[in-house]
Amino acid sequence: MASAVQKIKLSPSRDIPFNKLVLSQSNVRRTKAGISIEDLAEDIAHRKLLQSLNVRAILDADGQETSMWEVPAGGRRYRALELLVKQKRLAKTAPVPCIVSDSTEITAEEDSLAENVHRVALHPLDQFRAFQTLREQGRSEEEIAAIFFVSVNVVKQRLRLAAVSLRLLDVYADDGMSLDQLMAFTVTADHVRQEQVWGSVNKSGYDEPYQIRRLLTERAVRASDKRARFVGLAAYEAAGGNVLRDLFEEDGGGWLEDVALLERLVADKLRAEAEIVAAEGWKWLDVAASFPYGHDHGHRRLEGTPPDLTSEEQASFDALQAEYDTLQAKYEDADELPDEVDARLGELEEALEAFANRPDVFKPAEIVHAGAFVSIDGEGGLQVERGYVRREDEAAFVAATTEPDPELRPATSSSDGDDGGAPPVQRATITVEGQTGAVEEEDDDAIRPLPDRLVTELTAHRTLALRDAVACHPQVAMTALLHKLCVDAFYQTYTPGCLEAGVRHVQLPGQTPDLKESAYAKSIADRHAAWQADMPTDEQALWNRLAALDDASRLALLAHCASFGLNALFEKVDRYGGSGVTANGLQRRLDQADRLVRAVDLDMAEVGWRPTVDNYLGRVTKSRILEAVREAKGEGAAQLIDHLKKSEMAKEAERLLADTRWLPEPLRLAELASPSDANDGSSEPLPEFLSGDEEQANDAGENEPTHAVAAE
Repeated sequence: MASAVQKIKLSPSRDIPFNKLVLSQSNVRRTKAGISIEDLAEDIAHRKLLQSLNVRAILDADGQETSMWEVPAGGRRYRALELLVKQKRLAKTAPVPCIVSDSTEITAEEDSLAENVHRVALHPLDQFRAFQTLREQGRSEEEIAAIFFVSVNVVKQRLRLAAVSLRLLDVYADDGMSLDQLMAFTVTADHVRQEQVWGSVNKSGYDEPYQIRRLLTERAVRASDKRARFVGLAAYEAAGGNVLRDLFEEDGGGWLEDVALLERLVADKLRAEAEIVAAEGWKWLDVAASFPYGHDHGHRRLEGTPPDLTSEEQASFDALQAEYDTLQAKYEDADELPDEVDARLGELEEALEAFANRPDVFKPAEIVHAGAFVSIDGEGGLQVERGYVRREDEAAFVAATTEPDPELRPATSSSDGDDGGAPPVQRATITVEGQTGAVEEEDDDAIRPLPDRLVTELTAHRTLALRDAVACHPQVAMTALLHKLCVDAFYQTYTPGCLEAGVRHVQLPGQTPDLKESAYAKSIADRHAAWQADMPTDEQALWNRLAALDDASRLALLAHCASFGLNALFEKVDRYGGSGVTANGLQRRLDQADRLVRAVDLDMAEVGWRPTVDNYLGRVTKSRILEAVREAKGEGAAQLIDHLKKSEMAKEAERLLADTRWLPEPLRLAELASPSDANDGSSEPLPEFLSGDEEQANDAGENEPTHAVAAE
């Protein structure tokens, strides 16, 4: 016969006056945690007591109940009530709901411990959704923050977390992603994009929060971008643009999501600024967010004069300079400047810099034949490069600015101005140049020929480096120039070769962002500036100046000028008999370039070219990336990264190849061995997450087979 189930009897509840309660020393909580007693007291005052206190009767020496009760569980609530009594916001005799424990088998310490251990904290997702519910009920973010004693930013963060895709919230609820990962998804409110990125990173296993943020913002433009700074976030948002912001990480101002809108605002503002510059009387204005390296080659550069200060401007300048000098002297020995002084010095520096950066003044007769480039500088400010004469305007410019013979000058009255009157202001031709984006290479496993555009960009680096090297080898430059002239004179071969002597400056159509900042580009610019500073203003004086140079100087100048005609670019062959380069002409150009490279002993690795994600690794297939690592570091290193997603494989390959001197085919000489032959295994070790594989690089005894330039 089954025994009867014993029924459980719950502890009774009763209201006990507060002055009959004392805090028990059996409470196990000793360390402060959670909100403060003051905040808890305010919450009780707002919504009353939500949970009863657990109490036990205090017995006298004979084991009889007294009129007092101890509180072993609920000590923080007791302290909060005590604070309210001290503040006279609660009566001493106010009844407090209590649960009376009368068990003699269970100790007070056990009750206190059980109440805290068995308490299950609210899942963060439930908290996020509760905040969202309060917001939907009409509570403001400030009201929610005040009710729960948190900052408004915390409320914004929790509301943003609750607004993530429901599918991803379910994954988080099932412990399928961490809170840090969930926070990364709050950068955008696009649920479709959130789910796409999660599917991608979850499948690849490369799901770090920073990777999630990077993928979510890869189509946007950082607020620190010079275009965004030029337009301004306020103007962008006023035009309806959305800014992605990260409430959990420092985001530098966020990301501008609508790139097309930003580009339109940039173009509109640049055009408006160009209209102001055009009013100065220039013949033409070229307008673009940025211009490529060498955009001003082939133009005569006019020399302007700094504008004179009016008496009022001079007085203002002197006052600003005096105040600046006074503050500098006063706080010269101070370890740290007061905030207001630091701010004032910044204002003064900006004002003084405005005086120094005023545009030069040009002669009206020059302006009507010249133009300017309008763009954005690196800090997001307007950049205007004035005073350039195009080649087609050179004859008119010389005719208009050449001083006529005094005997042939027509008689003028004494009332005429020195310049014969300023020419009328003309309507400038404003050209706003568009920008094109690179096409991403498909991520497949086949080793395909390098894209034509990529080869053009790589050979642009080679051309510029070759120019620098030839300019440093005057005898080689002389031989190349004489070779070109002799071929033209004796063999009647007019097919353009590598050296397009004349010298016609060869533009570089394929450019990566790092080309302008390369060591060889800076070397050319510095050398050109040094020679230009020594050039006279007219052709007759130039002839006399060149004739007076010693042989070494003339050779150096010849090498510098001849180097600008070098063209070692790969170009797409024109198969239809047009004006483009033929297959024979291209091969002849590249063969001559190889001969020059050997003559000047040019090593692209030696002059600073390194494979990066931007200039090579991010532009080719995974197989090409692995091939590069295999050549430079061996099969073992290639196997260690072959499981990575393409973007991460490219990033890791950049680090692995940094010091290997590896070069892609277009930057090598055909007879040179692969840089993997010289690898001694002493390069930088792999990071920890890849270092588990003990496999070493493969044997380096075989030479890398030669590679032709990419297929046409």
